[in-house]
Amino acid sequence: MDKTGNSGKHEVAKEARTTLKEPRPHWSQFRVVDLDQGSRLYVFGTRTLPNLLFYGPPGTGKTSTILAAARELYGPELYKQRVLELNASDERGIQVIREKVKNFAQLTVAGTRSDGKPCPPFKIIILDEADSMTAPAQAALRRTMEKESRSTRFCLICNYISRIIEPLTSRCSKFRFNPLADQVQEKRLLEICEKEKLKYTIESILALVRVSEGDLRKAITFLQSAARLNVNNEITELAVIEIAGVVPTKMINDLLQVCLKGSFEKQEFAVMSMVNEGYAATQILSQLHDCIIEQDLSDEHKSVITEKMAVVDKCLSDGADEYLQLLSLCSAIVPQAPQNN
Repeated sequence: MDKTGNSGKHEVAKEARTTLKEPRPHWSQFRVVDLDQGSRLYVFGTRTLPNLLFYGPPGTGKTSTILAAARELYGPELYKQRVLELNASDERGIQVIREKVKNFAQLTVAGTRSDGKPCPPFKIIILDEADSMTAPAQAALRRTMEKESRSTRFCLICNYISRIIEPLTSRCSKFRFNPLADQVQEKRLLEICEKEKLKYTIESILALVRVSEGDLRKAITFLQSAARLNVNNEITELAVIEIAGVVPTKMINDLLQVCLKGSFEKQEFAVMSMVNEGYAATQILSQLHDCIIEQDLSDEHKSVITEKMAVVDKCLSDGADEYLQLLSLCSAIVPQAPQNN
C-alpha cells in the first residue's frame, strides 16, 4: 500500500463490487461501501487498527464498510472465527455483554491465512445499532474494551453518537458517514436497473433519489417494490411516489393555502381528508416543513411555525393522535398568515 492509501481503497472497492448470481437477488448485494471511509481504515494497517465508532444516518454504508474491511483482513476461511456481529437493538442488555461479548473477547487467536497474506492478531466484535444499548450495558462494555484490548477490537455502529456514553466514544476512533450524494445513488440505481433488465424512466430514478434522502437502502427497497408491482411494465415516477408514501405536492400546497387563508372548518376538512387517505402524519409534517421554508413569510413567522412543528413531532413520537396534532399545527399557522399581521 502506498502512502496515500490507494491500495486500501482499491481493495475495499473490489470487495464492494458485486456480481449478479440470481434472477432476483436481495437488495443487500447492491449496497455501497463508503470508499473514502474504507481507505481511511487501511491507513491504520492490519496490526494497529483501533476501536472504531461509525455514526451517521441509516443506509449510508456503515455496516457494509466494516464487514468488507473484516473480510479483507481475515479472508473467507477465518472470517467466521474472528468476527462476532451483534445487533445491539435486539441483544442490548448487560447480560449479553457479560456472556457473549466477554466470552468471545477472551478467546485467543492464532493461525495464518491460506493465501499467505498477513493476518491481524486480534478479533473484531461488531455492535450494530449500539445507540439502543442500555446504559448499564454500555458501562459494562467499557471495562471489557480496556481489558481485552490486546486480542479484540470493537466496532460500534449507531445513528446518534449522542446516545453513546462519553467513556466509550473516547476509546474509539470516530468516523462520520454522511448521506450519500445524489449522483452516487443515481449511478447505483441505474446499474441495478440494467442488471435486472427493468423498464424505467429517468424521472422515476430521480424520484427514488429524492424520496430516499441519502438512504440508498431505502431507495433500493422502493425500487424492488416498484419492480414487483409493475412486472413487465415501466416503472414511473407516480409508482415510486405511491410506494414511498409521499403526499402529492398539490395536497400539501392546498393544505398550506387553507391554513393561510381559509376558515377553521376548511382546515378541519383538509386534515381529515389527508388522514383518511392513509398518509403518515410524520410525512405530512416533513413535507409541510419544506413548503413553509419556501413560503414568502418573515423569518420570525417561519420560526414560530417551525417551533410548533417541533412540538408536534415530539408529540407524534410519543404516540399522540395524528388528527389532533395536525389540526393543532394548522391552527398555529393561521396567526402567522400575512393578512393577520
